[in-house]
Amino acid sequence: MQPFAIAGLQLQLSGHGNNLPRMEERLNFLMAVFPWVEMVVFSELAACGWSPATAQPMPGAAEYAFQSMAARHKVWLVSGSHFELLNGKVYNTASVVNPAGEVVARHRKLFPFLPYEQGVTPGSEFVVFDVPDVGRFGVSICYDMWFPETSRQLVAMGAEVILHPTLTSTIDRDVELSIARSTAATNQCFMVDINGVGDIGNGRSVIVGPAGDVLYQAGHSEELIPIEIDLARVRRSREVGLRGLGQPLKSFRDSHVQFPVYAGKTREYFDTLGPLARPERGTRAGIRGLDMDNVGAPFVPGIVPGTK
Repeated sequence: MQPFAIAGLQLQLSGHGNNLPRMEERLNFLMAVFPWVEMVVFSELAACGWSPATAQPMPGAAEYAFQSMAARHKVWLVSGSHFELLNGKVYNTASVVNPAGEVVARHRKLFPFLPYEQGVTPGSEFVVFDVPDVGRFGVSICYDMWFPETSRQLVAMGAEVILHPTLTSTIDRDVELSIARSTAATNQCFMVDINGVGDIGNGRSVIVGPAGDVLYQAGHSEELIPIEIDLARVRRSREVGLRGLGQPLKSFRDSHVQFPVYAGKTREYFDTLGPLARPERGTRAGIRGLDMDNVGAPFVPGIVPGTK
C-alpha cells in the first residue's frame, strides 16, 4: 500500500470579496478534527471570488496567507486558485504549497471558460510535482478537464493523482461528474475534483479512483471531505489493467496511430463553427433562430414567431 490522506474543502463562500479568513477558519477546524490529513485542496477562485478585478501579483497577500496556513498545519495545500496579475495580464492560477510553507508550483489555467471568463489569459505550462516517498501529482483547473489532452499530458509526465479545483454553478455539473470518472479510468489515476457552493459553485465535489470508481461524492451544501487514497492502486492498475482488463496507457504508448488534427490538418470542419462568442437572444442559439422582429407579436395558434 501507498496511503495518502487528502481533504477537499467544499465551502460556501462569497463570489466577491476576501474569503481567506473563512477558509482559514474551516482549515483550522478540519485539522483539529482530522489531524491525519496530509494535503488540503480548495475550490477554484475560492480566495477572492470570480472578478478578474481582484487580480494580484504572486507572491502576494493571498498566496502568503496560504503559505502561512500550510506551514502552521504542516500540510500540502492547493489554494484552489485566484486571479494572478503578471506582466499586465490576468491568469487564473492555483498555488501548490508544501508543509514548510514554500510555493513549489503554480498552475495557470490552460483553458479559461470562454466566452464567459473574459479578460483571462490562458496558461501554457503543464504542472506536476512530487510528494516525497508518496508519488507524483498533477494540477488542472475546472474547464481544463473538458480537454482530455490536458489530463493525458499530466499522466504522460508521471501524474498518479490529478488535483482539480472547480467553480461550477451551472447545469453542466452533472456532465463534469462523468468527465471526472472517465478521466480517472482512461488515465488510470485518482481524480480529486473539488467544487465550491454558494456564489462559487453548486457542490457535488467528487473523488474518483483509478478504475473510474467514485470514492465519495458530496452533496450541494458545505462539506469537509477527508479521505485516504492508496497510490498503489494506480501502479497496480497501470501494471495489470483496469480491473485486470484494459491497459489504455500502454496501448496509447505502443500505438502507431497518427492524429492529423494535432498537426494542423483536417481542421476544415472546425473553421465552419463560427466565432467563440456568447449566445445572445436572436442568435441561432434561440428557438429556431428567433426572429427579433416578431418578439412581442400576438400569439397565433399553430404559428411560432420567426417561422414561415
